[in-house]
Amino acid sequence: MGEVVNLRLARKRAARKGREHQAAANRAMHSAPAAERRRVAAERQLAEGRLDGSRRDDPGRDE
Repeated sequence: MGEVVNLRLARKRAARKGREHQAAANRAMHSAPAAERRRVAAERQLAEGRLDGSRRDDPGRDE
C-alpha cells in the first residue's frame, strides 16, 4: 500500500511553495535598479509591438 498523505497539510505545503515562488519573483522585480526595470519594460513593449505587427489578421480593420 501507498503512504498515507494528510491532504490538508499537502494543500498548505503547496500554497506555501506558491507564495515563496511569488515572493522570489517580487524580490527580483523590485530589487532591480530603476534603470533596469525601465529597460526590461521597454524590451517587453518592443517584443509585444513586434508580435502585434506580425499578425496576419488586423482586428481593427473593418471588413
